Amino acid sequence: MSHVFHKRNLAFAAMTACSLAAQAADWSDTSIGARYGSKYAEPYGSNDIKKGIVNLTHVSGYKYGTNFFNVDLLLSDSKDPAGVGPNFAPQGSAHEVYVVYRNTLDLEKVTGSAYKFGPVRGVGITGGFDFNAKTDAGYNSKKHMLVLGPTLMFDVPGFLNVSLLALWESNAPCSDYSLAAGQSPCVARYSYKTHPMLTAAWGIALGKDTGLSFEGFANFIASKGTNEFGGPTAAETNIDMQVMYDLSGVFGAKPGGFKIGFEYQYWKNKFGNDSGGPAGSGAFAKTPMIRAEYHF
Repeated sequence: MSHVFHKRNLAFAAMTACSLAAQAADWSDTSIGARYGSKYAEPYGSNDIKKGIVNLTHVSGYKYGTNFFNVDLLLSDSKDPAGVGPNFAPQGSAHEVYVVYRNTLDLEKVTGSAYKFGPVRGVGITGGFDFNAKTDAGYNSKKHMLVLGPTLMFDVPGFLNVSLLALWESNAPCSDYSLAAGQSPCVARYSYKTHPMLTAAWGIALGKDTGLSFEGFANFIASKGTNEFGGPTAAETNIDMQVMYDLSGVFGAKPGGFKIGFEYQYWKNKFGNDSGGPAGSGAFAKTPMIRAEYHF
């Protein structure tokens, strides 16, 4: 029960921070979106999972930098079961909530001195957190993660930020399969080794007046040491990119108000599970999706 209250407190803190940032914002963009694919994968599980994902995203700029907040609600089909019944039979469909918050302090805005060189227009310090809760039979992730590190902001038509972040990650999973086998289903919260992530996020216009943009993120994450069961973890690559088309004019909305497009995710060694090991092909997801967003 304490874990439930802790997650609720974290969620409340995240929403409060987002709300306060919005009130003090010089500019902001909030959107709701949906995406769908049929080739999602999970370590130790299937690699042909259908998922529908609904997201709420808020981005804003304030006197000293920018805020980014996103929450995804991920709804799987029965190939990613929520639990197990008699004789380990899978039951239901897994649900997950995943929350990300990042704050980037622009050093030029903080100090009044320019930090420009070559293609770099500015330097910042990024901090934030991730947390999730998932109801699935095999793992039931309860991830907590803090991040901190420097960011380079590149001079492009849109934005391109590249950060080197330290990750402090922990998890406290509970497996329904262990429960069904008469074993202890839950693992006490386990902290992985502090490890680095090289990450990029971008949103770049594709030509003038085309309505097309290239958006996404890429994470290259080092091994986080041994996992909570004493096994090794692998370096992880997660690239999620989309080409979006602005359909706002069709609906009489402001530019950028409604977008639709194609998204592709390449995720090797998902969650640090070696795709060449016991986690199997489910630890290597290659997922095409369709995506739509409404900005307000």
